[in-house]
Amino acid sequence: MNKKVLIPIVIVGILLIAGIIYLSMNLHSEKQANKEMQELAELDKQEMENEYQMFADQFSEMKTQINNDSIIEQLSQEQLKTQQLLEELRNLKASDGKEIARLKKELETCRAVIRSYVLEIDSLNRLNQNLTAENIKIKDKYSQAEKKIEGLSATTQTLSEKVAIASQLEATGINLTRKNKRGKEAKKASDWKTTQVDFTISKNVTASNGLKTLYVRILTPTNSVLTSGGTFSYQNRDLQYSIKKTIEYTGDTTPITVYWNDGTTYQAGTYTVSIFADGNLIGEKAFSFSK
Repeated sequence: MNKKVLIPIVIVGILLIAGIIYLSMNLHSEKQANKEMQELAELDKQEMENEYQMFADQFSEMKTQINNDSIIEQLSQEQLKTQQLLEELRNLKASDGKEIARLKKELETCRAVIRSYVLEIDSLNRLNQNLTAENIKIKDKYSQAEKKIEGLSATTQTLSEKVAIASQLEATGINLTRKNKRGKEAKKASDWKTTQVDFTISKNVTASNGLKTLYVRILTPTNSVLTSGGTFSYQNRDLQYSIKKTIEYTGDTTPITVYWNDGTTYQAGTYTVSIFADGNLIGEKAFSFSK
């Protein structure tokens, strides 16, 4: 075959092969990206399912703690609606972005509804306290009504307390690490220069979101507090803290790391780490070092 004809044919063949290889690589890359996006969508969908189930359980728990038929009926309707939305979500594919977005907005509505019932129960409790005070003056005439009101007040108070406890933050996985001057873990007290405290604020969908101030209090073996003089209020008294840190809490699991380093001379013994937030003790753990 003539070289003038053969060479263009060879060049065209090489270009075609290169094009096929390039398209194949692009297709593989797109498939990989789509797979990763699908996995993220599945995780997001599972997280939403868990929250819907949690809200349905909360409505059920509220019904067992109150004797008001009207509110129980309302709670039953909200629970049924939440379960229906959960079933819708379970039957959806994670790739159905439009419906997933709609159900995510419904999830925010469920959260707002739960908060509104907490406020309504608190309002009922205040109302019942006023009625109780009036009924004391005419106790003989309205004794039966007084008993019913007191019963409702007790149940609403119990529910309010449970909701308040459930909304408290919790610090888990508390760990104290001794660091030497090179930032490595110190093996003995004489090499201990910096204290590192790690912990995790657990996920809590009932807790209020926003800025949270955390106070870390480190108690030494001599029962003194490592502090620069700062204090915070706890149970109507001022306590000294070692470390103060403000975070943006979104309701999700939040890892925290803080440090104490002021030239303290450490000794062997037991150190206690206590963590406070929103006026509550949310976590505490003791650490003992023999040298």
